[in-house]
Amino acid sequence: MKSGWVTPDWPAPANVEAWITTRTAGVSVAPWDSLNLGTHVGDSPAHVRRNRDILRTQLPDGLRLQWLNQVHGTRVVRVVSGDVDLRRKTADAAAVFNPGVAAVVMMADCLPVFFCDLDGSVAAAAHAGWRGLLAGVLESTINALDVPATQLMAWLGPAIAPCHFQVGDEVRTAFLEHPSACGSDSGSFESAFVPCADKSGKWMMDIYGIARLRLQLAGVSRVYGGGLCTVCDSKRFFSYRRDGVTGRMAGLIYLKP
Repeated sequence: MKSGWVTPDWPAPANVEAWITTRTAGVSVAPWDSLNLGTHVGDSPAHVRRNRDILRTQLPDGLRLQWLNQVHGTRVVRVVSGDVDLRRKTADAAAVFNPGVAAVVMMADCLPVFFCDLDGSVAAAAHAGWRGLLAGVLESTINALDVPATQLMAWLGPAIAPCHFQVGDEVRTAFLEHPSACGSDSGSFESAFVPCADKSGKWMMDIYGIARLRLQLAGVSRVYGGGLCTVCDSKRFFSYRRDGVTGRMAGLIYLKP
């Protein structure tokens, strides 16, 4: 395991490489300590540059990274090895079709989702906070891969788990009334929301459960991962909900030659 990074526990083809970085082994100081890879969170730019250099030392020589300006939307960037310009693009997912380039998403509670097909010919990474999940970022990523959904698998990375993800009634209602819930087992969607014990009228949301349901409805039956809570594990993971000012981890996926 690279510097304590998280390895997806999924049966991806051997040429599909994917990782989630952790907060350790970097140079940033508190509250961004220590391997903060986000340029937009108030950390020293010099520290972020050094951390990204550290990241690159763990990756194959010549691998190019497609960074994103994430806005909780559904846009997917399609990346091929011949692309000249890999400057940061505004999107919440990236799909790769050749070796030599990596899709990168950043997170600190939002759900990272990796995709690949059974042949290892395509791969993608998506950033799915509740807004992007509701809007359809996972479905947009599936469509961008140009592979039948039945030939895809997905892995759900570290995110804020239902033990800490408190949302208002408007969020629950938005998911239950979304077209994706129509014609499905609506009880399954309802089961992803549990009333808060304090009787505040709020709900504890299972972002993993909602993601699995949306993926299954889109035709992706091979779904793995889930259960690593960014809020609970302060030693390994940044968490915006827990700390407010904090760093960002990265999820990377690429195809090996």
